[in-house]
Amino acid sequence: MPGQAPTIRVRGLEKSYEDLAVLRGVDLDVARGGILALLGSDGSGKTTVVKILSTLLEADAGTASVNGFDIATQAAGVRRSIGLNGRFAAADAVLSGRENLVRIAGLRRVEDPGGLADDLLARLSLTGAAPHRVSTYSEGMRRRLDIAMSLIGDPPVVLLDEPTAGLDPEARQAVWRAVRESAGRGAAVLLTTKYLDEAERLADRIAILHEGRIVANGTLTEFRRLLPPLGCVQAEPQQPCPEDLFLAVITEGDEAADGHGFGTAVREHP
Repeated sequence: MPGQAPTIRVRGLEKSYEDLAVLRGVDLDVARGGILALLGSDGSGKTTVVKILSTLLEADAGTASVNGFDIATQAAGVRRSIGLNGRFAAADAVLSGRENLVRIAGLRRVEDPGGLADDLLARLSLTGAAPHRVSTYSEGMRRRLDIAMSLIGDPPVVLLDEPTAGLDPEARQAVWRAVRESAGRGAAVLLTTKYLDEAERLADRIAILHEGRIVANGTLTEFRRLLPPLGCVQAEPQQPCPEDLFLAVITEGDEAADGHGFGTAVREHP
């Protein structure tokens, strides 16, 4: 809604590990019902952003709010507001997939935990695996179950750290559907990814994180308008492909740091 404050708001976020500056002044917004893909290569700082927003890690500088709660002073409110999926296994391997979901739904005091569990299992294409112990699941199945757990109760904010890493195409499609449905129910979704096609197909906005800075933030259409055709072979030869766009943006971002290039010319306007 125009004029509405973003559900996730980040300004000037900084984080260093000893002498290594991982985040160097990150700004980003995610609106209610929006999906922002934080796109970057390994080591760019994507996971650090998620950890800070979920209050698992303290920032060195900057401010951020999640669903109206300040991450530094209102951590409990932040935690109540988020569904979090990271690169870790959150499910109890001794229980079945359905038992895991029912247990979490009960803890969150959701009405009809069993019905909700069955719905989430169907959304993530796990119905057939529902009665089996999680210890028997493949890595991809566990990842999808963890995502289902993060969506219990329709949290207003969903934070996903590389949710489809290592998944096969069918499983990726199931995750994408679940993420779109969550945003359709009003959640602000921030997902990190290094997959260009994922950012292109899933997100309504893309922020490119490179060497600890957001070097561009906008829609794919805005990126393509900003850059000239780059000559890749595809169905629309006058449009640069996502891979070329990514390389061009981070190259220009490096030049901007030296006083050249467009840098953050593609920006999200408040």
